[in-house]
Amino acid sequence: MDGVLLLDKPIGITSNAALQKARWLFNAEKAGHTGTLDPLATGLLPLCFGEATKFAGELLGADKSYRATLKLGVTTDTADAEGKVQQVRPVEVDADSWRIAMADFRGQIEQIPPMHSALKRDGAPLYQYARQGIELEREARQVTVHRLELVSFFGEEAVIDVDCSKGTYVRTLAADIGEKLGCGAHLTALRRTRIGGLDVIDAIPLADLEALSVDSRDNRLLAVDSLLANVPMVRLDSGESEQMRHGQGIRREGPPGLRYRLYATNGAFIGLGEQSADGWLNPRRLIATIPITR
Repeated sequence: MDGVLLLDKPIGITSNAALQKARWLFNAEKAGHTGTLDPLATGLLPLCFGEATKFAGELLGADKSYRATLKLGVTTDTADAEGKVQQVRPVEVDADSWRIAMADFRGQIEQIPPMHSALKRDGAPLYQYARQGIELEREARQVTVHRLELVSFFGEEAVIDVDCSKGTYVRTLAADIGEKLGCGAHLTALRRTRIGGLDVIDAIPLADLEALSVDSRDNRLLAVDSLLANVPMVRLDSGESEQMRHGQGIRREGPPGLRYRLYATNGAFIGLGEQSADGWLNPRRLIATIPITR
């Protein structure tokens, strides 16, 4: 069982629970996901089976898109709906307030990671310290918000769309926007809509996946190389494919460090290669069974 499933994760379960359920449905020996979603978050969760697990890490550094719902006037210690209320303030904002506030959070910004996060300090995740009432100093990290738009705003609820880089905490962004508005805010709902070139519109909800027949379920799997759509490709001849199969590089000029999707002459996916500075394209991660063409 080799392939990629685009799952629309439901609210209330962990990413690992969703993965294990899908793994059972597909009777897959090897399975992995490409980055977690909090239990309160929904949306796109690409799952990898079999040989696709070798490339699961390719999406960890990809840009992501979210639709977030904010509750204005209330701050919590976790910056989301699971936390304890810290402060309640009146909400007196208008369209101009939003326009001014949002402008400060586009482009490269600095964020202080929340204490309720999986970042580790001395081998323990920050959330373990937070649960003990311990507040640790955290260094600000630079992230990039490529797009930040107000979708709707009515009373104390607002919906925003965010396109951002790896490592961006949307709940921290929500809290920071709330402070800029002068009323505070916390995140009440979060939906991931895109990772790299993959879109939630192509994902299937877990309940719908369970309802499918075995054949229909298998038809939902994408090819192993669907995780690598943004990586340039190189087609190899039969001799070059044979060299790659034995872990040997091939002579090829190109920008050092650039990675390529590798394909046999019949179009079969082989794996990933990386260009070296001395004119060799070397295998970096190959699928187990590489097709040999004559």
